[in-house]
Amino acid sequence: MSKKSATIVDQGSEIKYANVLLPLPFSQTYTYSIPDNLGMCNSINPGDFVRVPFGSREIIGVVWDSPNKFNKLDRIKPILEQLSVSRMPETTRRFVEWVSNYNMVSLGLVLKMTMNVPDLFKQPPEESIFFISDTIVDYKKTAARSRVLNLFTTNSHLSGPLIRQEAQVSSSVLTGMLKLGVLSKKKVQQTSQFEDPDWQKKGPTLSTEQSIIAQNLRKKIIEGGFFVGLIEGVPGSGKTEVYLEAICEALKTGKQVLVLLPEITLSAQWLRRFEMRFGCTPALWHSEVTSANRRKTWQAVARGEAKVIVGARSALFLPFRSLGVVVIDEEHDQSFKQEEGVIYNARDMAVVRSRMEKIPIFLVSATPSLETLHNAKSGKYTKFCLSQRYAGAKLPSIEVLDMRISRPERGKWISPEIIDALRKTFKSGEQGLLYLNRRGYAPLTLCQDCGYRFQCVKCTAWLVEHRFIGQLQCHHCGYHTQMPKECPNCKAVDRLHACGPGVERLAEEVREIFPDIRMQVAVSDNLNSVGQAGALVKKIEEREVDLVVGTQIIAKGYHFPFLTLVGVIDADIGLTGGDIRALERTYQLLYQVAGRAGRASRVGKVFLQTFSPENMVMQALKDGDHETFVQKMIDDREAHSMPPFGRLAGIILSGTDEKLVKEASNILGRTAPRESGIITLGPAPAPLALLRGKYRIRFLIKSQKDINLQDEMRKWLRRTSIPQKVRIQVDIDPYSFM
Repeated sequence: MSKKSATIVDQGSEIKYANVLLPLPFSQTYTYSIPDNLGMCNSINPGDFVRVPFGSREIIGVVWDSPNKFNKLDRIKPILEQLSVSRMPETTRRFVEWVSNYNMVSLGLVLKMTMNVPDLFKQPPEESIFFISDTIVDYKKTAARSRVLNLFTTNSHLSGPLIRQEAQVSSSVLTGMLKLGVLSKKKVQQTSQFEDPDWQKKGPTLSTEQSIIAQNLRKKIIEGGFFVGLIEGVPGSGKTEVYLEAICEALKTGKQVLVLLPEITLSAQWLRRFEMRFGCTPALWHSEVTSANRRKTWQAVARGEAKVIVGARSALFLPFRSLGVVVIDEEHDQSFKQEEGVIYNARDMAVVRSRMEKIPIFLVSATPSLETLHNAKSGKYTKFCLSQRYAGAKLPSIEVLDMRISRPERGKWISPEIIDALRKTFKSGEQGLLYLNRRGYAPLTLCQDCGYRFQCVKCTAWLVEHRFIGQLQCHHCGYHTQMPKECPNCKAVDRLHACGPGVERLAEEVREIFPDIRMQVAVSDNLNSVGQAGALVKKIEEREVDLVVGTQIIAKGYHFPFLTLVGVIDADIGLTGGDIRALERTYQLLYQVAGRAGRASRVGKVFLQTFSPENMVMQALKDGDHETFVQKMIDDREAHSMPPFGRLAGIILSGTDEKLVKEASNILGRTAPRESGIITLGPAPAPLALLRGKYRIRFLIKSQKDINLQDEMRKWLRRTSIPQKVRIQVDIDPYSFM
């Protein structure tokens, strides 16, 4: 069957059939007949959304254009309805297929990601619109009525709420004008209210370095075609303002724009900057957006009405009508890797989508991933460098504190050097940031008498004490319990001891030393929405906060002109992460948090507390030798044939029956690939051997770069019979090894 044809014609009866892909965990399409009485039966095409029967249910799917083998035509059911919504573009359908094939997940689950909005095809509610009557009537002119009529000099119709707001009149004024026949009204379906960004609005003055790169980006937009640009720049160099120029050029040509951010909280300052540049806010797409607004946004994107979409990784699967450019901000961030459900890397899939759309994509970071840097070095990507901070601001000095020498007081965690620096910072009216990437009060609580440790009942993880709310919590599954007064094991009272610091404990220590300062704790527990992030940002910008104590949620992307001091309390967290990216990830995070200091005219200072000052990460940060560190990492990866010089994939087996999971892993281990160029490691218990009540065993598959690893793994899984109660997840290009 031709890829352009959605129907199969039975020569004997001239009955038409369509293959429909359903948003279910299957890769096959299902064949349905197109009944003669279907309202638009003569125009059903690939990409049309249709409602079909499936078992005892009715499901909305998409007419697909892949051939389908079928027999027993008498059992084929008819399509129930063709939905009057925008057709799914062919590039989106090809993208769904590519993501499914590369990541080894079912086609239907990837399709589900493109339409995973409650009541997506529900018709928008009706609203009343007012317009001036054609009939000329005599009526008493009042100031209120004149204000209403003045609005119609530039508008053919207006909604009631808008008239009342703009004309400052009550509902009774409109009711009276309707009775007199001055106005008429009718019911219409609500339409999306997405403003078009003003690309002609003048932006900020760029530096010479910024202007040169911005001109190059604009040129790539004008030329069109697939292009990958890496925008690497030191923190505070104005990377955002540079790529906003590319967005401006795309809008000028009438194209849509997609910007992906790793954290929704980062969008608070970004949205304000965008609004200053273009005079309106873009469409948002992330977990905090309500279902109703997600539905409006999806439909507006499909119609091409929403011009700029800013969101989390799932925004990549929206049905863009005319995409012109993609931007991945903080491209190195691990948040772009989805670890549950459909496992994929949004950054890498965005590059694929841009290639299919034949448009430019820009990857932006102060610390690009090694894979991206390697692609730039090999010529696949084009690198643009911003080496200077904007407006002459200087990079902060970084001092490494050896905690074997700079010891805090017993039972304390902040070194004397940082305490002294904080005192000077507060005295000068400047702001500080204490960074510790550990939520809660303490990561472990134990009994000092019997040694009992509080562990999650569902995970292989210690419970974290959250003293502010009096709970012990698991940060993996969400399990929580009240903090007991006695040991559950030996019943000893007042013998429970908090081991190690979290941000709450750090804040407690700061309060003892500086009781009068204005302090704010910033963690995902209290900063998990754009609104909360925006409120905190405003307080810091307006200098209502002297000190921020926070985790990585405050470490990147923010610009605070009066924040001059950063103290990293435990810089060693992450150095022994047990995976190939542990050093790279630690360096990126510490470099990013250091970049919050001294971003304006005031000089910044950074302290790193460490028990490993000789570690290459600490030395690179202290010396500001980014290039040497990156090269050492690349050389090490190449020597061990690790990505980007080799390939990795993970397989995770999980289930509630530990014995069954072990048996399944042994079966899978016996049939593992043994071809030249492939190494299979495992089976082995995952570091989190119990997660959310399920036992987990892992395999890690390593192969040479030129081997089609997905094909080899498909062969492996096809020749192995695994019990149905054991779940298998495949992770192509894994980032987490937990």
